Amino acid sequence: MASKPVLTSYETRAVLARQLADRIERQLRDAIAERGAASFAVSGGSTPAALYHELSRRKLDWSMITIILVDERWVAPGEEGSNESFVRASLMINEAACATLIGLWSDNATPQDGITVAERRLSGIDCPIDVVILGMGSDGHTASWFPNAEGLEAALSSDARVAAVTASKSAVTGGHLERITLTLGAVADAQLICLLIAGDDKRDTFEAALTGDNINDMPVRAILKARSDMMVCWAP
Repeated sequence: MASKPVLTSYETRAVLARQLADRIERQLRDAIAERGAASFAVSGGSTPAALYHELSRRKLDWSMITIILVDERWVAPGEEGSNESFVRASLMINEAACATLIGLWSDNATPQDGITVAERRLSGIDCPIDVVILGMGSDGHTASWFPNAEGLEAALSSDARVAAVTASKSAVTGGHLERITLTLGAVADAQLICLLIAGDDKRDTFEAALTGDNINDMPVRAILKARSDMMVCWAP
């Protein structure tokens, strides 16, 4: 039987943030020592905010670190829902203020029209990515891989780094249905992948994802199947 990712529980979200920051700091520091650069792909949402604040105070050579957005709503920086704005405010502060950010949004009309721009921006990033932070919704999505979404098949392929997705409206998506996202192929080869979840409902969702096989219904299963060694970090 194939192995499955193991969930590690932390007493509090603050403890999770500190201990996971230690692990990520080591990974980024090792990449800089080896190659003179590091890549760090990050997700939005409220759960990773404490982790990002903790990391922002770590005395890394942030000028050698490129931060990449895992996904983005099709809204300009500064508008409601922008992951780029969230990351700039929560991570790219303190010691991390000098890091470089690669955003996925462009002034094209749609995410489909913006794929070429996003691919070009990412072309200078060495593969694999050093660290990827993922979240998970109660609907079983991660990144912008939403259940049964238009464009999901492309997002779960390994032929490109980014894909455009149009999600079905739900309590999870709100009104932001047009998204651009890193693909499974871009994420799955990362040196370190961390799935960050909090609360009993997310733990239940994770357990449900492990027990089923339908990836279209719960796309987080794609990365869980691809990387049984990924870190899954949970706090109440």
